[in-house]
Amino acid sequence: MENKWKLSVLFLLPILVALTYWNYHNRVYDWDMPGYIGSIYTLGHPDSQDKVRELTFSSIKKEAPADHYADLIGTDPKDVSRQYFEKSTQAFSEQLPYYNIKVGYNLVIRFLYKIGFTAPMSVLFLSLISYFFSGILLFYIFKIIFPDNYLIAFFATIGILLLPPVTEMSRISTPDMFILVFLLIFMIALIQQWKKWIMFIVLFLITFIRPDYITFTITYLITAWSCKFMIDKKIDLSYFLQAAVLIILYFFIIKFYDFPGWKSLFYDTFIYRRPIISAQPASFTLQDYAVILFERIINFKKITLIAIGSLGLIFYLSKDKWIRIYSLFIFINIYIKFVFFPQSATLRFFFGFIILLLIILSFALSKKYNGFRLGKNP
Repeated sequence: MENKWKLSVLFLLPILVALTYWNYHNRVYDWDMPGYIGSIYTLGHPDSQDKVRELTFSSIKKEAPADHYADLIGTDPKDVSRQYFEKSTQAFSEQLPYYNIKVGYNLVIRFLYKIGFTAPMSVLFLSLISYFFSGILLFYIFKIIFPDNYLIAFFATIGILLLPPVTEMSRISTPDMFILVFLLIFMIALIQQWKKWIMFIVLFLITFIRPDYITFTITYLITAWSCKFMIDKKIDLSYFLQAAVLIILYFFIIKFYDFPGWKSLFYDTFIYRRPIISAQPASFTLQDYAVILFERIINFKKITLIAIGSLGLIFYLSKDKWIRIYSLFIFINIYIKFVFFPQSATLRFFFGFIILLLIILSFALSKKYNGFRLGKNP
């Protein structure tokens, strides 16, 4: 069996390389790219905002196809806000805190830039290499879940990597693919029940890379504490200490980078993208928020069907309290994220959690059917 696993890895690696190369050729210079490039240039030119803006857009213009660049700066299709960001230093600089807070992500991009990649390619390469490593981690997870069935591990890995939201994440300038690597490491730690302080390091890195994942890391600690309490009937204060450290980290980052806050982010994303943030307050009512949430939840059908279907199957297949509790934890986080950021038209915002839920479903299937063993049981 060990030889078959080695052979499957030998087949998998060239496929991962080919898929990564395919995504490279279909890379997209999207409208998030200036924000992240601006963030890394700010580290090198903290006192020259004009230079940061000029370097950002000139570096992208050198590499991006003409149609990508036209979309990025809002000339085709027309987008007044994006045109302001290209032409106005004030408008562009006031947008950067939305991007600066992804500290861990920006530091890795900065490292790639320093070792010789161009600024745009530093952003895109991180998504591409994260796609490759996500494939390796997925294969390893399925090897843990189905230790005697290398075919399931192989085809499940390739199947997930070919899903449109995953290929999209690998081609664009966002932390979504990078954070998926750490979510998969989190799942390995969860399934193998790593020690809680090692798991805390994983949670810390997730929060450091994307502070908006604080809800995920804190709800995990609440879930882990609850499981511990139910099993041992003891209150483990270390979970409270870990939660406090993560909360402090979160508030330090958003304070240090002058993050405008959730209300501004929600307003600029779902109501009106202000060309100059300081020129107009992010003012909306609870009723406005409720209307937007209701409209978006109607368009959240695909994720809802997948999430509810997966959760229902998990509960049907397994009576294991551990499996049920952690599947609920992931399921709830899909809707926590939706409540704060109801971007229902873009599946990639939630697809990392869907993959985690599918992994739990695979774990439940393996437990139920003895890993779908190849050949006859002895």
